[in-house]
Amino acid sequence: MITQIIWLIISFLLTAILGKIIIPILKKLKVGQSERLDGPRAHLKKQGTPTMGGIMMIISIIIITSLFCIINRENIMPVIAIAVASIGFGIVGFIDDFKKVILKNTEGLNPELKMFGLLIISVIYTMFLVKYLNIDTDIIIPFIHYNLSLPMWLYIPFTILVMLASTNAVNLTDGVDGLAGSVSAIMITAISIIAMKTGNSNISSFGAIVVGSCAGFLIYNFYKAKVIMGDTGSLLLGGVISSMAIYLKLPLILILIAIVPVIETLSVILQVIYFRKTGKRLFRMSPLHHHFELSGWRENKVVAVFSLVTFISSTIAILIV
Repeated sequence: MITQIIWLIISFLLTAILGKIIIPILKKLKVGQSERLDGPRAHLKKQGTPTMGGIMMIISIIIITSLFCIINRENIMPVIAIAVASIGFGIVGFIDDFKKVILKNTEGLNPELKMFGLLIISVIYTMFLVKYLNIDTDIIIPFIHYNLSLPMWLYIPFTILVMLASTNAVNLTDGVDGLAGSVSAIMITAISIIAMKTGNSNISSFGAIVVGSCAGFLIYNFYKAKVIMGDTGSLLLGGVISSMAIYLKLPLILILIAIVPVIETLSVILQVIYFRKTGKRLFRMSPLHHHFELSGWRENKVVAVFSLVTFISSTIAILIV
């Protein structure tokens, strides 16, 4: 535990320092956030707030994880695989953000190309686990502690689906100052504790590095945000959460740990289905955090409540594993 705390603190400090360097650069480049005109009116004040802040986390994770791997040379391939996959997702998000805010292409990366990029990374990571690390194709059913062995033809598409769903779910959760960073930090902390419980100390240390980077980023991202993570950060964090859970054979635990991103995603799906069938809106706006904002909740309240829900569900997940 002490080792993980040390890595967390180092990562936190580095990310906090990077913020002092990167945010002024983003301001000079006029890398500003564009807000939806049909969204909460309070969000219009955020127009122009520097985005692509996830770069801070990516740089910090690369540096600290590299240092960790140099110091701890035993059984580091899983850590490298998880880190590379996560950063790969972040790069896809970076390209999307780059097109939006630097090239002034409001559509960003073509949705099909974006999903294709995420798919390629998911396939490579899954195949690496199976072919190189020789991971058994079984998953743990948490509540009953049963190892369900899946045939290869089912395991590979299932894990790919988990990664795609997780990255997009965290991406949808990123819409309120401090929300995605806070919720992700709690989720990754929970997965890291589970990794410690199951004897995967290196994976736990990597999780601590990411949590430290989240904490360092949140210094600048809490309301009123000085920087927004953008797809660069949200896809990175979604990649961390899913790739760690898959390696630990616990993708099903994400239903509980990631309850907030799951509900956020469901709110979007239900909104679309309900509108197509009735021509009316089920929620005032989706994802769900915007519904609560339009119902009178302040951003800080949304973050506090959603974080509390994540903390409770994550605690339950830790206890049942």
